[in-house]
Formats: sequence, structure tokens, C-alpha cells
Amino acid sequence: MTKAFGKPDRVVIALGGNALGDTPEDQIRRVREVAPALLGVIQQGNEIIITHGNGPQVGMIQKAFATAHAADNSIPAMDLPECGAMSQGYIGYHLQQGLGVAMHKAYKRWHVATVVTQIEVDPDDPSFDNPTKPIGQFLTEEEMKEEKVAHPDMTYVEDSGRGWRRVVASPEPKKIVEADSILNLLDNEFIVVACGGGGVPVVRDYSDKGAYKGVAAVIDKDMAAELLAEDCDADVLFLLTAVEHVAVNFGKPNQRDLDEITAEEAQRLADAGEFGKGSMEPKVRAAIKFVNSRKGRLCIIGSLDKASETMSGLSGTRIISA
Repeated sequence: MTKAFGKPDRVVIALGGNALGDTPEDQIRRVREVAPALLGVIQQGNEIIITHGNGPQVGMIQKAFATAHAADNSIPAMDLPECGAMSQGYIGYHLQQGLGVAMHKAYKRWHVATVVTQIEVDPDDPSFDNPTKPIGQFLTEEEMKEEKVAHPDMTYVEDSGRGWRRVVASPEPKKIVEADSILNLLDNEFIVVACGGGGVPVVRDYSDKGAYKGVAAVIDKDMAAELLAEDCDADVLFLLTAVEHVAVNFGKPNQRDLDEITAEEAQRLADAGEFGKGSMEPKVRAAIKFVNSRKGRLCIIGSLDKASETMSGLSGTRIISA
């Protein structure tokens, strides 16, 4: 990763939402632990853009508003676009603080900025006709029926005997609305935090002169990170999560960790169902798309807890072009 001369590599680093913990205290601690490794990538001569998941965090925000609304209906319930934007703000705030502490210790004076990011999706994306992404708290059947009366446009499914949950669409990301702002900050030597939680999904509202409006959907965080990496003309994409390697036969006695595979081999394994649909497979498919988008691009999937080793090439799984 070290760059001695010439144009610096541009690196997108995606932090998994689950890897950041379940509470604000966990998140602050983990961000402070990983911050020196993030700065180390810059000290190797690179530019970095940080993105992150928000699954536990956005669920916590939505549950807090739902609980408050149930106790006092003068407090509004908050829908998914607003909850997603709030999660971008407070996770970005923790990243700015954690990086600030690390910079102070390293005697660096770099600047960090968080961009609350909207991502345009196609209103005709097929996922809107078949919402499958569960969000929010579990409800009893009675509570679900009450919610359906109040919000007939919402869809609910029974989830593994644990109760009913709302499901929303997971459309493909098409365009980062704030891409020019992100690039401008990068060109002015900022560390940028963007596209958190997959960004806030928006569509054009042509009844309002084509202005953007938020939609209740969830964009896959790894595919949003991949789009961010492409739009920023990145050379490397790091996907940091809760496990050290991509593996086949994960969790079985014959589990085999993968150190380096080609995009072609990763595609074959993904198509064969070797990776978890809701866990590792989206990361692998994002890696394949990024690596195949331009010759020489590299994706590394590894553990947030071993961020320094992963970013130095000593840990994690490298996905490379054939």
C-alpha cells in the first residue's frame, strides 16, 4: 500500500455497522480503536473516504421514536429516510471525534467532514413491488394490525416466530447526489465520511419540479460503498466487518479461509451459494463489481478488530482481477 512517489491511491474504507457495536459507548470505543489504522493509510501516502453500515444504529433510532410515539402521540413517529439521515449524523460525529483524538496523538492537523448523503434509486426498481428487507422492532399480531390500519401502504411479515416486522424495498443504488461535494472535499485534502448506511434512498418528484424526496427503503451498504468507490475513482476498497476472512463452509469443521481469490473465482463461489445471503455474499458481490470495473483495482475484506493488519495486507481476503 505504500506510495513513495506520484499520485496517491484513493482508498474507500467501509466499516460494518454490526462491527461498530450495539451501543453508543461501544461505537465510540471501537471507532477510537480503529482510528489510528485509518490514519495509517493516509500516512502510507493515500487519500481515504470512509463509509459505514448502520443496521443496529438506525434500528435503535427508529425504536426510540416508535416507543416515544406510543407513549405520547404528540411525539411524531419517524420514518426510515429521516432515521437513516440521523444515523449518518451521529456515526459521522463519532468518527470525526475518534479521528480527531488519533490525529492529536499523531500531531497531525488533517480535516474530517461528514456528508449526509442521498443516493438516487429508480422508482420502478422491482424491489418496490416485493419488499423483503426487515426493519424496526418486532410487533405482536395485534400491534401489526393496528399499524396496518394507520399505515395501509406498509408491508409486514412474520419473522421466524419472533413477531411481525415491517419490510421495505432494497433497490439498486444509481447515483450519489452529493458526489460533487465529496470530490471537492477530497480535492481539498479532507478525510470524508459519506454514504453511511447505504445513503438515504431518494427518487425524483416531478410533481415538485424534479426535487428529490426520500423513500422508505434500504440500500445495500456494500453496494453503496462500491458505487462510492467507483464515483470517487478509488484504487482500493476495504470492507471491514466482524470476521477476519471470507471463508467457504463457514462455521463448519471443514471451514476454509480464503487469503486471495480472483473475481472470477469469487463469482463462481457466490453463485454456488458458498457465502451467507445476508452477511458475506453482498460484500463479495460488491468486491467483484469493483474489481471488474477497472484494471488494477483491489478489494480487501477483513476484520475491523484487525484493521491495521488488514490494511497492511497481513490479514483479510484479497479479491483481485484475473
